[in-house]
Amino acid sequence: MKQNSKYKYEYERPALASDCVMFGFDGGELKLLLIEREKEPFKNKWSLPGGFVFMQETTEECAKRILLEKAGIKNVFIEQLYTFSEIERDPRERIISVAYFALVNTQQYEVIAGRDTLKAEWFELSKVPKLAFDHSKIVKTAIQRLKGKVSYQPIGFELLNEKFTLTQLQALYEAILEEPIDKRNFRKKILGMGFLKALEEKEKNVAHKAARFYSFDKKAYKELTQKGIHFEL
Repeated sequence: MKQNSKYKYEYERPALASDCVMFGFDGGELKLLLIEREKEPFKNKWSLPGGFVFMQETTEECAKRILLEKAGIKNVFIEQLYTFSEIERDPRERIISVAYFALVNTQQYEVIAGRDTLKAEWFELSKVPKLAFDHSKIVKTAIQRLKGKVSYQPIGFELLNEKFTLTQLQALYEAILEEPIDKRNFRKKILGMGFLKALEEKEKNVAHKAARFYSFDKKAYKELTQKGIHFEL
């Protein structure tokens, strides 16, 4: 679609970008996807995958394109996080960034360094290096949002395999909330919600008593919310 050239603005306008905060989980600590920048500014420094919005795309389309071009990741659900518009956030020019965040199981995605990227890697949150631009602030905002949402919406299941044990589920919530959870109360509450389906299959080749696998029943969860019954951890 061509821009209408009939109207022109005389004042300066900021550039627009999208940045992506992608959280991953592999059963241990929560992780963050970072890229090592190939170009200035902040050459050889770690940052979130990000880039400028093209004229013919939305900020969300830009975020998905950037994830594919710079880290080789596609087909992920992303959610808008916040707009960062501080005046001096980028040394090049006035740039406003619309940040998005996503949750994925790291075992289901292979990251591949792409355009303008030296490396693309997962970092445990406790080992995230100093980031370029204001990306540390963006990550902090995303972590706060994640901790808030996980207590009232079962978004954590995006980080698990289709089948999981209650121990694995609890480990995920403890990783997100960064605090221990009482095992008995957690299991009582999570099973009492009615959207976990117990499977016939159990763990194999484990030293301890084999635990039963469960799966997240999206249909049951949708029916519960329609009845006004909401998730609360």
